Amino acid sequence: MFPTTRKLLGQTTWSRLFGHSLHDLQPESVPPVLEQVAGLTHPEWLPELARLELACHHAMNVTLPQPDQIPSLMVNPSLQLISVPWRNLLPLLTFAKKQDMERIEAGEELILIWSDPTQRNLRFETALADHLLALKLTTEQISPEEAAHQAIKPVALFDAVLWDAVRKGILLAPESRLRRNASFTTAQPDQQTAAEVFTLQWHLTQACDLNCKHCYDRSQRQSFPLERALSLMQELRDFCWSRYVLPQVSFSGGNPLLYPHFFEIYQAAADHGLMTAILGNTAERNQIERIMAIQRPVYYQVSLEGLEEQNDLIRGEGNFRRTIAFLQMLTDMGVPNLVMLTLTRSNLDQVIPLAELLEGITGGLTFNRLALFGQGAQLALPTKEEYRTFLEQYLAALPTHPVLALKDSLLNILLEEKDHELFGGCAGFGCGAAFNFLAVLSDGEVHACRKFPSPVGNILTQRLEEVYNSETAARYREGSTACSSCSLKPVCGGCLAVTASFGQDPLTQRDPYCFRT
Repeated sequence: MFPTTRKLLGQTTWSRLFGHSLHDLQPESVPPVLEQVAGLTHPEWLPELARLELACHHAMNVTLPQPDQIPSLMVNPSLQLISVPWRNLLPLLTFAKKQDMERIEAGEELILIWSDPTQRNLRFETALADHLLALKLTTEQISPEEAAHQAIKPVALFDAVLWDAVRKGILLAPESRLRRNASFTTAQPDQQTAAEVFTLQWHLTQACDLNCKHCYDRSQRQSFPLERALSLMQELRDFCWSRYVLPQVSFSGGNPLLYPHFFEIYQAAADHGLMTAILGNTAERNQIERIMAIQRPVYYQVSLEGLEEQNDLIRGEGNFRRTIAFLQMLTDMGVPNLVMLTLTRSNLDQVIPLAELLEGITGGLTFNRLALFGQGAQLALPTKEEYRTFLEQYLAALPTHPVLALKDSLLNILLEEKDHELFGGCAGFGCGAAFNFLAVLSDGEVHACRKFPSPVGNILTQRLEEVYNSETAARYREGSTACSSCSLKPVCGGCLAVTASFGQDPLTQRDPYCFRT
């Protein structure tokens, strides 16, 4: 207790003022006693430093509630807001350096000290306006919507303030209420079962400037109506806040930038506090600048289907070079980006060479297996044996090809065999269909997964809550009963889309590529 104060005071003076034993010390008496020597033989600010160290001691000795004991957003009970008449005292709480002491000057400063339940350590910061706003909203039970209305500002500003305070541990939030049910995770109860993000994969339009040979849906559908789009974003925000998860919308198509109201929708998403991603094609620099001026996307995803000849055979002549140049532009502009590849028998041997080419150009390369729907039904898939061999090569390449990312859930079978750490699978929870994401099509149809026909409702006639809570959606969340007893189910469950594309029932039969014995 009082480590820096004692060091600066000196052991002789400390013993004279407080005795030799810390066991009998009354901590609250230290700052007042130090007033006797402050400004005479020791710095004027020494009593205030002692008050801060006392606050640190109290913060670390407060018992914090468990997440399941938190009913709603609350102020961290260990948090202390302290006003001191000196600036720049905080660096002394970690290590007292001469240059740090020379920077201390008279002037009021508000300081926050608290115990962080996530990092399990002591934290302290100068209190900023956003910190104080988060505390005011929480203690006075002012909703972000009410604050936004009073301030005539987007609700996103107030959502961000609260979520940032939660991330730092200044506020405590209930545990995520977007959770797998007990029957899903009985096989492996130690797996994480609560999602932190819920995503709408929103296909705004079927309009597309490409005609890819593996496209799973070239059907004619109307574009999404603007008025319903605006109300849906409010529903997504409410849906996620009620479950204490972050909301994300991934705009797709067709090509989402061909939707006539794209930038209006993108602005509204940002104003509603939604994280945004784009799953699209190449675009002009001025379009990306306009997107960035509104909100930096979590990522911009484009597709490549192998090296140049193979890719252009699938996606059209010149697509490969345009896409590589586009990825480089995104990287240069500071836009997070990644590449998705649809795996077929024809490009199985091109994934790792493509990864070598993409190093330093993009942030990640991953793949989905082709689901045999639409135009893609004309293409060939590898055999199960060929696929396992490919996965083994993929895992072996990971250490030397950092651009490669893990996605296909069946990789966990090999990781288990090698006694390596498992990863979250396709959506972070094995198959996330109708669990931590839903796909909304341009005509309002909602599907558990966009890669295969899996309708669970229609968002033009139903609210998001109603669709998500439907019996059909719940059945897709359960996945295949063939996987019920598998210990890997929480991080696998196979690919429902691939199973369905083989003419099998994805809810009762096993992924045809599963090689786990």
